[in-house]
Amino acid sequence: MQSKYFVIYQEIANKIDKGDYKAKEYLPSEHELCTIYGTARETIRKALNLLAENGYIQKIRGKGSLVIDRNKFDLPVSGLVSFREITDKMDEKPLTVVHECNLEKVTPKIAQQLKVSSPELVWEVKRTRQFSGEHVILDKDYFLEKYVPKLTEDIASRSIYDYLENTLGLSISFAKKEITVIESTEEDKELLDLEGFQHIVVIKNYVYLDDATLFQYTESRHRPDKFRFVDFARRNR
Repeated sequence: MQSKYFVIYQEIANKIDKGDYKAKEYLPSEHELCTIYGTARETIRKALNLLAENGYIQKIRGKGSLVIDRNKFDLPVSGLVSFREITDKMDEKPLTVVHECNLEKVTPKIAQQLKVSSPELVWEVKRTRQFSGEHVILDKDYFLEKYVPKLTEDIASRSIYDYLENTLGLSISFAKKEITVIESTEEDKELLDLEGFQHIVVIKNYVYLDDATLFQYTESRHRPDKFRFVDFARRNR
């Protein structure tokens, strides 16, 4: 016989899948669920923990259990493609909001990432990507000015890579990527609609020209419930 909490978990999960409990809405309170299912709070908490573990809800302190939108966008891990090239294949077209596009003296932190000395100038571009009215990606790009002498907000709002390759004639060759999960910063909380999530997925890109020159460093910061990172791997024998 299945445990009571597992039966409750299955019933609530089924209701979420059917849309009885909709994404971005809260489940009934623990007290209400105790009444609905005629059981103790400990049993309800076990069911809710299982729902959270399986990606159905996000527990938010002081508010309750928020139903997560389980529709995710696939983002490739391998390959070097622009955001516009990825989203051209999606049914839903996101909106890009440019928050900053400035030419600045490189900070020690970014100088270390780009492997340059501090007097260098870099373009700092900060953009959020909006899906279904929610800001769920924060992209922070840094381009060395000696390779990208000019950049505007208008270019940043469309496709920077299209400009780099087709206007400036740069030959972008390859990138090294690092993927981590970290606690969200105050900037993340300010610019993204985190819906109570305390952690974000960060993809760091180190992008090189065809002569192996590192010219761009990017941090792409993602709300974890909205994306699925996919790759194709073949076994070599």
